[in-house]
Formats: sequence, C-alpha cells, structure tokens
Amino acid sequence: MNAPAAPPSQTRAMPWRALRHRNFRLYFFGQCVSLLGTWIQQVAMGWLAYRLTGSPLLLGAVAFLTQAPQLVVGPLSGVLIDRADRRKLMLTTQSLMLLQAAVLAVLASFGWIEPWHLPPAALVLGVLNSVDAPLRHALVGQLVEDRADLSNAIALNTLSFNTARFVGPPVAGVLLAATSEATCFAMNALSFLAVIAALLKLSLAPRVAAAGALRGAFGDGLRYVRDTHTVRALLTQVAVTNFLAAPYAALMPALARDQFRGGPDTLGLLLGAAGCGALAAGLQLAVRASVRGLTGVTASASLLSALALAGFAATQEVWLAALLMFITGYAQISLNASANTILQTVVPDHLRGRVMALFPASVLGTAAIGGLIAGSVAEHWGARIALAAMALALFGVALHFRRRLGKLQDHTRNLYEALGVPPKSG
Repeated sequence: MNAPAAPPSQTRAMPWRALRHRNFRLYFFGQCVSLLGTWIQQVAMGWLAYRLTGSPLLLGAVAFLTQAPQLVVGPLSGVLIDRADRRKLMLTTQSLMLLQAAVLAVLASFGWIEPWHLPPAALVLGVLNSVDAPLRHALVGQLVEDRADLSNAIALNTLSFNTARFVGPPVAGVLLAATSEATCFAMNALSFLAVIAALLKLSLAPRVAAAGALRGAFGDGLRYVRDTHTVRALLTQVAVTNFLAAPYAALMPALARDQFRGGPDTLGLLLGAAGCGALAAGLQLAVRASVRGLTGVTASASLLSALALAGFAATQEVWLAALLMFITGYAQISLNASANTILQTVVPDHLRGRVMALFPASVLGTAAIGGLIAGSVAEHWGARIALAAMALALFGVALHFRRRLGKLQDHTRNLYEALGVPPKSG
C-alpha cells in the first residue's frame, strides 16, 4: 500500500516525493544497483579493448556496436513496448543482459578472451539495450499513480543513472588496478539480480495495450513527432549534441593513457568526474518544482558541453581535465534529462513507447556513429585532435540551437497550457 499523499504544496517541494509510490521505490533501488554494474562493465570493456590492441579504432567500434542498434532496433521496439506487458518484457531483457555479462566474466576469468570477442559481445548488448532503454522510460509512467509526481520520478530515474555513472568508473578503476576485467564483468552479472528481484515484486494496474497494424502503429509515432514542434526540435537537439559530444567517453581510455600518461586510475578519475557532474545535474533537476523553464536549460547545456570539451582537448593537467569533465557531465545530463522530462510530460501515454523509443536512439544511436567517426579520426591523427574537432563543430550547432530557442519555448508553452501544466511557483 502506498503512503498517504502529502498536501500538493508540500509534495511538490520534496525532491524524493516519487519514492512514496511503492512500485517506483522498488524499481528505483533495484535500478541503482544494476546501473552501477553496467558502468563498471562499460569501463572494463573499453580498457580491455585498448589493453589488448592499443587501437582507438577498436574503442570506437566497440562503442558503435554497443549503441548503434538504438538507431534501428530502438524505434521499432517502441511498437512492441506499447503492446506488450512491460514488466515481463523488461524481465526478459535484464535476464539476457545478465547472461551476456556472465559469458564475458567466464571468458576473461580463464584467459580465453580475444579482441575479436568484444565486437559481437558489444553488439548483443546493444540490441538488448535498444529494447531495454526505451522500455525503462515508458515503464516509469506506470510506476507513479499521481501524475504530479511524474517529473520527479523521471528526475530520480535520471539521478539513479548518474549516481551509478559517478560511482561506477572509479570503482572500475580500482578493480582493474587490483584484480582484472573478469571481476568487473562478474559484478555486472550479479547486479542484474537486484532489478530482476524488484520487477518480480511490482504490482501494476492493467494497461490498455496499443492496437492496430504494426506498420500503422509505427507510422503513428513518427507522424506525431513530425507534427509536434517541441518533440521534433528536442529530439533533433539531443541527437546532434550527443553525436558530437558523447564520443569523448569512447576515446577516454586513449586520452587517459596517451594525453595524461595515466592508467586505469586516471581513466576512473576522469570518467568519475563526468559522472559527478552528471549527478549534480540530476540532483538539481530532482529539486525542481516544475517542468517549465527546462527548454532554456537545453540550449545552454549544448553550448556549455562544447566549451568544456574544447578546454579538455587543450589541457594536459589532470586536475583541470577532471574539472572540465565535471562540467561536461553536468551539461550533458542537463540537456538529456531536461529534454526527457519535457517529452515524458507532453507525450500521450498511448504513444509513449513509440515516441520515447526515439529518445535513446537520439542519445545513444547518434553517439555510436560519432564514436566510430571519432575513433577513425583518432586512429590517424590522435584522440586529442578528434575531440577538439568535435568540440568546435558542437560550438557552431549550439549557437544555432540558441538562436531558435524562442520558437521552441513558444510551442512548448502552448502544449503545457493545453495539458494544464501549472506555472512555475515562486
């Protein structure tokens, strides 16, 4: 049974208010554990690829195969998500990802792992995550009975991701220095048990599944995006920014070793700093009382990402690089989480799976292409040059988004008024 509802004014002031919903509370804490393992494995895979080959191109290829399926499988999975039992579907994806991590752990433990194992392992994970990522976004809407708490649930869901992003890389760095990649893979496999246990305990109300032909259902989602300026503009901004900004993570093993003459500890420090910035952004969003005003955040965040990445490419001081990674992580999550919150607020529930399936595609799918291009450039001219070029391009497009902010704000304001979203308080 859920706790009694607090008065509206008090509830909206509580940064953890969505946790009063039992289903969301179970899911939230299970996700926190599982996502920690995911980040530990992600760092370990990148380090293993670079340790075995010394090739920035393989780093880009692994990142590409992990994320590229979002562009193809992700949008199509939205139709399945709107039709299927979301809890059972997530149990399936989480169990299969557990199996993938366990196989990597066994191969690494016995010294059987080879560089050629990593691309297919990354592809399997990418396909599964192409269903699981939009499914997580869609499921949150079912876990919170009071729609007034939805924006807070989205912010807390983002916070769980970024807490893991903050804690995971330093933990991975320590584990890699003290043990091996096999330990990291095994920890990730075990971490999936937490979210699987949480999913088994959920008690969800029956949901009316989407009907109609598959092709028509998919087309309905695309037409909604095309005809809704706010949704179209935000997905475009998220896609372009992540295409140019996110590849820094794929290049980080090369940057840590070659630019800063470091090892796993340096890699963990820099990625952990980005995670710390992301965590700060998530906390800031969690204490917001209203979704209004987030369109302005998205425009500023793209510009801030460009400036921070340009500074990172220019420095050889680890302490300054860590500070700039903090800013980069803060800016990226400010953009992605703000856009996600706006979209979850304005998209109708019967289209949520199909539209929100495009969001991970915009974040991860475009980052995959950017990572592959960045890895190819780094292979010939170095990771530092690749990062500087992408930062410069991002600066140009961020200025364009800034100039078009007024139109986005007008369209979004009209949607909020039609949906009865209350104005900002104070």
